[in-house]
Formats: sequence, C-alpha cells, structure tokens
Amino acid sequence: MKKRIIPAIAAMFFLAAFPVFNAHAADSVSARSAILIEASTGAVLFEKAPDERLPIASTTKLMTALVTLENTSLEDTVTVPAVCETVEGSSMYLKAGQTLSVRQLLYGLMLESGNDAAVALAVHVAGSVEAFADMMNDRAAALGLENTHFLNPHGLHEDGHYSSARDLAQIMRACMDDPLFVEIASTKSITFGGHTYTNHNKLMWSYEGMITGKTGYTKKAGRTLVTCAQRDGMRLICVTLHDGDDWADQAALLDMGFSQWRMQTPVRTGDAMGRVPVISGSVPDVPVRAASGFSLLTRAGEELTVQVSLPRFVYAGVAEGGLAGTAIVMKDGRKLTEIPLEYAESVSRNAPRKLKPLERIRLMIKGSLS
Repeated sequence: MKKRIIPAIAAMFFLAAFPVFNAHAADSVSARSAILIEASTGAVLFEKAPDERLPIASTTKLMTALVTLENTSLEDTVTVPAVCETVEGSSMYLKAGQTLSVRQLLYGLMLESGNDAAVALAVHVAGSVEAFADMMNDRAAALGLENTHFLNPHGLHEDGHYSSARDLAQIMRACMDDPLFVEIASTKSITFGGHTYTNHNKLMWSYEGMITGKTGYTKKAGRTLVTCAQRDGMRLICVTLHDGDDWADQAALLDMGFSQWRMQTPVRTGDAMGRVPVISGSVPDVPVRAASGFSLLTRAGEELTVQVSLPRFVYAGVAEGGLAGTAIVMKDGRKLTEIPLEYAESVSRNAPRKLKPLERIRLMIKGSLS
C-alpha cells in the first residue's frame, strides 16, 4: 500500500491569538456550532461553540477520503462487497461484484455523497468497516483532535459517532494539503459508467473563490457543511453544524473573513534580495536570496515592510548557500522576525591582484549604495 504523508508548512508563521468576530456576529449565525479559520496558519477568525461534540452526518466522509488517499492507490480496482447494497441514504447505487477504481469511488463519495461508496472504500482499505473506523480514529489522534470519534465511514447516525466544528476544520486542513483530494473534491460534475455525479455543494456555483466542500444531513445532525474558499492568496475554511440556513451563513462568514483579513507574504523562499560586490572574484558581484519565507495573517489595511542588511562587499571565494545577511520584516515600526539571506551562487577567486587604494574605495562606495 502507498503511504502518503501530509507535508509540513515550510514557511514561518506568527501564531498570535487572533481576535474572533464580535458576539453580535455569532448570534446572527443560525448554526448550533460554527468556526471560520485561515487554512495555512489555523488562526481562528470566528467561532461559536466550536468544541461541542455533535453528530456530523456526511461531513464524516472528509476523513474517509483522507484515510483512503493515504493508504491506497487511486488506480486500485475495488470489487463491491454485497454489504454495499444494504447501506441506507445517499447512494451511487453500487451492485455486489461490480468493479470500480478507487478514484471513481472517491468521486462518488465526495460528489454524490455515496454511503455505499464509503463502505466499499472502507472494506477495500481495511477489510471491514470496523477496522477502517479504527484507522479514522488513529488519524484523528495524529491530528491532535480531542472531540472526534468515528464508528463508520459514511456518517449515518450511531451513538458515539461525533466531531466538533474545530476538529472538522482541522480535518479539512489536512485534506486540502493533499492535491489528489483537491482534484477530486473540487470537481463540479463528472460522468463515468453511464452515470453523471454532481457535487452537492451549491456554493461551488454561487460563491466566488469556492474550492470545495462537503455537505451532510441526518435527522439527528441536521444540516452540516464544511467548505474551503480562496481569494487573493488567502484560503479560508468554514464549518457549520446543525444549521438550517447553512448556505447563507457560510457565505456571510466567508465574506466577513475575506473583507477583514488578508494573508501577506513579504518574503518567499528563494526571493532575490540584492547583490554584493566581490573582491578578487571571477565575477564582479554575487546575487543574494532569501533562505526561508515568512507569511502573516493581518487585518485588512495593515502593511508589512522589509529592511535588507547586506555586507558592503565580500572576498572571493564565495560558497553558494553561505550566510550573506538578514531581511527584517517590520510592522508599524516593530520587528516581527529576521530572515537569513544566503549567497545564490558560488564565486571562485581570480589570480590574486593587489588592489590600488582608489579601487578599494570605489568598491566600498559601491557596496554601501547597493
């Protein structure tokens, strides 16, 4: 089986405590529980009873998709077990003995919300629904989730099967780090095997920047919805649980987030940050780049600035990757962080030549102006 590991975020982030929206905004949301986070940092922009343990219906399938993608190949062939024909609720209408690929079943899972697809994937990956639920719980523990417990891969009601808005947001964060998940779950409609499957997330058609989402409904859970949208390089994840007006609530929360916050990346890994004159080198100067990046979630209207500190000159030879200086990221005149700068190329020595005093002065002046 192919194991896939969710990559860590490489850039440095300030994980300051971001204030949530005011209580009046929380009262205006119909959901019993809700949360809005910025995806890359996990910063909470809004919350309402985010840790309450609630039934979550088919939003369960986010974890089903994640565990499947991490433990099998999209091109694996699955023979549908007979138990799939007895699963209640939304369905792909699978037949016992039918063969499909994991990829096709994931489309049925995420777009059509097929409960039978969830069972077929669970049996394929783990041998049984119970063993797959154990894998789901292990993955939840690895994500540090404290208010989640799975008993099945589809979300049909069982006492003891629950999650919270905060935990579902973290599951969606992990899902969005997987490009295969994004490829499948962001599809609006697909046809195979003579059937067309259409994404149940209506915001895919009506909300600007919507990437994907997962809907759910049972009598016990009510309407549940997890979405992810992106504008201007900032990605937000929204969760609403037991919400009779989820489409409107989610659109309003996402609008609030996009209007009041933005993600700034003043320096990215590898950015060109200037040049340093080289004395006795095979070339007259050497380029400098950022050794790491920095991003920060800020209120709309706040600006970050960067101050670069480099030597006036350097003697050859210069080794690529050697420390060249620092870039200081500032906000409102206050230093937030220092980013190391490194030489982007190696520079070898020329045949030694004694510099005249005026040449040394010119190099020093050039270096101080660069």
